[in-house]
Amino acid sequence: MFDWDDLRHFAALADEGSLSGAARRLRVEHATVARRVAALEAAIGVKLVDKRSGRYVLTPDGERVVDYARRIEAEAFAIERVALAQQGDVSVEVSVSAPPAIATSLIAPHLPRLRESHPRLQLKLLGDTRNVSLPRREADIALRLSRPSDMSLIARKVGTITYGLYASRDYLASKSPEDFEFIAFDESLDDVPQQIWLMKFADGRPIVFRTNDLLVQCAAAQAHVGIAALPHFVGLAGDLEDAAPQGGSMSRDVWLTFHRDLRGNNAVAVVASFLAECLRQEKRRS
Repeated sequence: MFDWDDLRHFAALADEGSLSGAARRLRVEHATVARRVAALEAAIGVKLVDKRSGRYVLTPDGERVVDYARRIEAEAFAIERVALAQQGDVSVEVSVSAPPAIATSLIAPHLPRLRESHPRLQLKLLGDTRNVSLPRREADIALRLSRPSDMSLIARKVGTITYGLYASRDYLASKSPEDFEFIAFDESLDDVPQQIWLMKFADGRPIVFRTNDLLVQCAAAQAHVGIAALPHFVGLAGDLEDAAPQGGSMSRDVWLTFHRDLRGNNAVAVVASFLAECLRQEKRRS
């Protein structure tokens, strides 16, 4: 007999196409994924994947097996959600995925209040730039900057993040508007609304620094590198100044979402209420 957990690692490899991608999704070492898939192949006696040009491609047998693996995985996660939903006490762990800047600046400072009011509740806060899979229980609750389309999820708007164009005081004093330079996300994020807004404002003026991390953008602006599109709470906390008062601002809605199976769960309801209040407090300050 094979180990059922090996199927989970195989399904992740099939979905991600690489050991590193599967490892990130499962939060394990990539060697663990390779070992688990090899063990599954040995146990059932068929080759499931071939490595081609650095990526893992399913064999015909792998295509058949992965369909079963995904069904088993989905049912296993459904059982986990049922078990969590039936726990009326809040002495359980609830995992929350949120964009890193929101997790760091808007949620973490309020954790003592949650601990004081619900000391038995264990919260795991994950700063994620990607949209984690709630059906796969990569998190129990997620805060997202776009409304999910998955009909198995419950989503409600809990706040709005407003962005401005920020730079250091010294940078603005040393540059005229026609000489402004800009800090942006890397090319993989060219389609996010704040990047599109920044590029429109830049209007051909140079992008001198790119990164996939919002807080690194803030640090670069503090170091007088250029102008970045930052949430107001990040720009103001970083002692940065509005670089374009006439450029206006742009906003993105924040959506709180969790799986429908978790409706009525006390711990999830407590954490969801806490997260919504964190966002409401930010709205009152801005």
